[in-house]
Amino acid sequence: MPVKFAPSFKEYKKGTKKTAIKHEYIKQKSKDELFEYINKDGAKPKVRRKAIIELERRGIRIVWNTKPKDILD
Repeated sequence: MPVKFAPSFKEYKKGTKKTAIKHEYIKQKSKDELFEYINKDGAKPKVRRKAIIELERRGIRIVWNTKPKDILD
């Protein structure tokens, strides 16, 4: 089974009165979304690692930069 980015959820369609299960697979996410999640402060470590592995699988090289610390903070 493919790697999930978020839990699956049910989506209710009003016109047909049916529910459909939607899956959030990591391979469906764009490169920008994955980089945004990696850099987010509240990112879960397990999902963050999955995003890094997915970018490496796509052949994207990640260059790490450290955040500058402000003296007045």
